[in-house]
Amino acid sequence: MTRLYVSGPMSGLPENNFPAFNQAAAQLRAVGYDVVNPAERVLPADLEWATYLKHDLADLVWCGGVALLPGWMDSRGARLEVHVARELGLRILRLDEWIDRAVEAKRGAA
Repeated sequence: MTRLYVSGPMSGLPENNFPAFNQAAAQLRAVGYDVVNPAERVLPADLEWATYLKHDLADLVWCGGVALLPGWMDSRGARLEVHVARELGLRILRLDEWIDRAVEAKRGAA
């Protein structure tokens, strides 16, 4: 199944929005996706924003698609991730769309 990168807002949100990222990753894994969740990466908490983005983009380029969390358009980092993903020809869908696709594929295979 497709390897997905979870993209969404982090900066300025409580707990850096990690609960939403972790919930999304769990939902995607439950339906069979291989998931790259930037909230699971262990990095020091005091790095510059650009350093986090460099790590995120390095992970993103090895994925086959991007799962967007609500509010992604309000995030400078997520918008950059989407731009890079588009330029690389990756499939970009909302989280619920990826889940629906997997559920439909399993129904069709049954």
